[in-house]
Amino acid sequence: MMTDVESYENNRISHFPHALRNKMRLSVVNFFKKSVNGHIFRGKYRLVKRVTPRSTQTLIREYEQTEANMKLLLHPYLSKEQSSGHAKELGKKEQLVAKWRAEQLKMKPHVTIAERLAHLQVKNVWD
Repeated sequence: MMTDVESYENNRISHFPHALRNKMRLSVVNFFKKSVNGHIFRGKYRLVKRVTPRSTQTLIREYEQTEANMKLLLHPYLSKEQSSGHAKELGKKEQLVAKWRAEQLKMKPHVTIAERLAHLQVKNVWD
């Protein structure tokens, strides 16, 4: 014959579907799993990622991209003399100043403490 505690445990577990019970057990196992203290990729007991062919291909691709960028920077499309006045001709500074002024108009004006408390000066008897 089952005790009250055993019957309670059996009923409590049977309420969950079978798949959910297995997931719950996996989460309990993962909860007690040992891991590295602190940051897992730094320090004395760090985890070191294995080198895979995919990671080497990614690194090679990144190096090739960096090399292409450096080549473009070493041999620019325009010379320094050609690129010196291009922004002035496009009017970039004027556009930037106009945009800044428009943003300033959207903002509320500055308010001083005297203006903020002006409604308190209804009548000055001592003046």
